[in-house]
Amino acid sequence: MFKHIHQPGHDHPVPSEITPRAVYESRRDWLRRVAAGAAAGGLAAWAARDALAQAARPGKLAPLPGGRSAVAGAVTMEKTTGYQDVTSYNNFYEFGTGKADPARLAPAALKTAPWTVEVEGLVKKPGKFAIEDLLKLSAQEERIYRLRCVEGWSMVIPWVGYSLAELIKRVEPQGSAKYVEFVTLADPATMPGLRSAVLDWPYTEALRLDEAMHPLTLLAFGMYGEVLPNQNGAPVRLVVPWKYGFKSAKSIVKIRFVDKEPRTTWTRIGPEEYGFYSNVNPDVDHPRWSQATERRIGEDGLFARKRKTLMFNGYEAQVGQLYAGLDLRKHF
Repeated sequence: MFKHIHQPGHDHPVPSEITPRAVYESRRDWLRRVAAGAAAGGLAAWAARDALAQAARPGKLAPLPGGRSAVAGAVTMEKTTGYQDVTSYNNFYEFGTGKADPARLAPAALKTAPWTVEVEGLVKKPGKFAIEDLLKLSAQEERIYRLRCVEGWSMVIPWVGYSLAELIKRVEPQGSAKYVEFVTLADPATMPGLRSAVLDWPYTEALRLDEAMHPLTLLAFGMYGEVLPNQNGAPVRLVVPWKYGFKSAKSIVKIRFVDKEPRTTWTRIGPEEYGFYSNVNPDVDHPRWSQATERRIGEDGLFARKRKTLMFNGYEAQVGQLYAGLDLRKHF
């Protein structure tokens, strides 16, 4: 056993100055937590870099780079879906109801130049915008969003565009404007799906004005660092990541500001199946299937384990306040 030896000229602490063991250990535990938090932050940063790296430009179409978005929630850390899967498995009924029809027909048939988008209705500054002018309205951003389809499949896609709010602010909605309606191209000469009566043409969708103004609502011109492929809605489309995919209108030719809720394509033909809001909600099933789970396209085929569907597609923290007090089962 060692004895404590008092040495002259040295001040030794009195017992009251000695840090109690419990305090010392709690401080050490706190330091471990801080270190772990710093490590997690570093891992998150690396994960973000990895997510963007996975979305490298495929070299198929003209480049359209975008800067990193600062909008909260605009970049998910999830693994991006492969470009081949995203461009070959599509819903674009103007080119057929089969998932492979758009990739087979749209690249050669859809003519995206020249292209204009007309803005009309309850705005102070209506007008027509050439696609080149729309591209110049704001700096392009890259955003990695989840996209969830009503049939139970999902993707993670790096989009390029900017918040639709940038265009809305430019045209100055009147005080009576409450909704924004989107009208898409309907050209029988180039879109064979229009010959069928599966939907009413042209395809239309709509949002409440506050939904359209939300920073996450994207006016998209590209993905994977390139311009949009025709089958994915070239040259300009909407992306509303917390709603089912059919709300994100493709190949937009008109944006109309109105004071009453528009009857959109799907609410006209199937109001009991497709509501106006169409927010991703695992607790509200489609009449013919459950919405509680989903399958990520490109992950081990049909036998992949399903994922639990997230409320508002995982964007609840960003958009949940838009629906405070709203019965999401009634207003589905």
